[in-house]
Amino acid sequence: MKIFTNDGLRRIGDRTLEKENIRMLDLIERAASAVSYELISRWRMSQRFVIFAGPGDNGADALAVARMMYEQGYRPEVYLFNIKSAQLSESCLVNRDRLLETVGEDFDFNEVITNFTPPALDENDVVVDGLFGNGLRTPLKGGYTALVQYINSSGAYVVSLDVPSGMFGEWNMGNDRRNIIHANLTLTYQCKRLAFYFSENAEFVGDCKVLDLELDRESLARTPTDFYLIERDDVHDVMRPRNPFINKYDNGTVLLIAGSYGMMGAAVLAAKGALRAGAGLVTVHAPRCGYQVLQTAVPEALFEPDRNELVTTGIDLRHTYSVVALGPGMSVNDETLEAVHQFIMNFRRPCLIDADALNCIARRSMLLKSIPPRSVITPHAIEFDRLFGEHHTDEERLKKALDVSKRYNITIVLKGHYTMTVRPDSKVYVNSSGNAGMATPGSGDVLTGVISALIAQNYQPDWAVVLGVYLHGLAGDLAAQEHGTYGMVASDIVNNLGKAIIEVMK
Repeated sequence: MKIFTNDGLRRIGDRTLEKENIRMLDLIERAASAVSYELISRWRMSQRFVIFAGPGDNGADALAVARMMYEQGYRPEVYLFNIKSAQLSESCLVNRDRLLETVGEDFDFNEVITNFTPPALDENDVVVDGLFGNGLRTPLKGGYTALVQYINSSGAYVVSLDVPSGMFGEWNMGNDRRNIIHANLTLTYQCKRLAFYFSENAEFVGDCKVLDLELDRESLARTPTDFYLIERDDVHDVMRPRNPFINKYDNGTVLLIAGSYGMMGAAVLAAKGALRAGAGLVTVHAPRCGYQVLQTAVPEALFEPDRNELVTTGIDLRHTYSVVALGPGMSVNDETLEAVHQFIMNFRRPCLIDADALNCIARRSMLLKSIPPRSVITPHAIEFDRLFGEHHTDEERLKKALDVSKRYNITIVLKGHYTMTVRPDSKVYVNSSGNAGMATPGSGDVLTGVISALIAQNYQPDWAVVLGVYLHGLAGDLAAQEHGTYGMVASDIVNNLGKAIIEVMK
């Protein structure tokens, strides 16, 4: 599913008006109808609603919602902000007049022109926030900031239309977070906004439901975007059924350079992840101390011993593998640091770099520019900071990743609640599967194995990453159904990978 920018949605809306020969007022009616249905289906007629409408199209939505609720027997209180009597958009003006023509004399309608005393609010009330929507370009100021802070402190249940007022739909780095509505529920139009996928904005968005405005389907399909939400159907369309006549070599060969004394579990999990994701042959290069562990825990994998007993000191690349992945559990020490250095300088095919291999590169930052083009790196937040400098928000991390991905021609997996895959062409794929239980030791090692296996099976490399992230998350969701988000461990993710693949191929 596409995640559209503000400009993209505006173009789609304009094209819808043109093709259907309708006015903006008609689109506002669609939005208001969907919103009022949600409100009426959730609350009884006796519920107190207080609707705050701004001077633009978001306010027009709110006024149309008030009219439709009135027609269904509800009696919301309405506050329309028309500061200095000169700021209402055409659609807002029309919907104000429609509302006043519909309601009776007992209707509580307040048009705020100068001074404003806000109504008393408490936890029993529902506030409908229609102040400012997706089109907001600058931080809120003046009396609106006081109103937002008053609503946030009131304890009322807040429903925001389109986006919480004060929030920008995409990037909020220059915004004042103190002056953004804290919604309990956001009813957004057509697709979630990019900003909704950043963890720092969860407190503003609350629960979110997407309302379909029936915009022009051809325009939705043709309008370009750099941001995509990956869901089951996307993965289903890409996953291939197995050819019944293949042999194991047709399914690709994976070399995992992983493990060290005390951390062989990472190598085990990565190897199991690769095998469960369908790799034809998996070889693990690890210190000699890992031989018995690996051969016992993963008898299906081959073992290639390092010359060192405890850590990896050299990587034999005389054999050709479909893909090479390195990092899980390698540890960071002088010998391994030098081994990673030599690998990066001498290996010229795309590879997958994770965990301690990334930590080694962070120790020798000059290696970044020598990572083979089209390689994949999978840092968690702390590893990302070691490589590219500290970030304070998910948004800042994504901005950095977009720059780094393009500069070094690598794909970056940004792990998180919504894991994001960032490509050198500036495309970003937001993952929809997974849960909090996956924040557990070894989960990332499994992901390394899964992505490696899909690359080895000749899935287009960029899509192999996107598929791997989704399948990994879905396996985690299946594990959580069995063990809960508290009790699940990385091995549970491995054990559900086969079920996850079956699920997406149905």
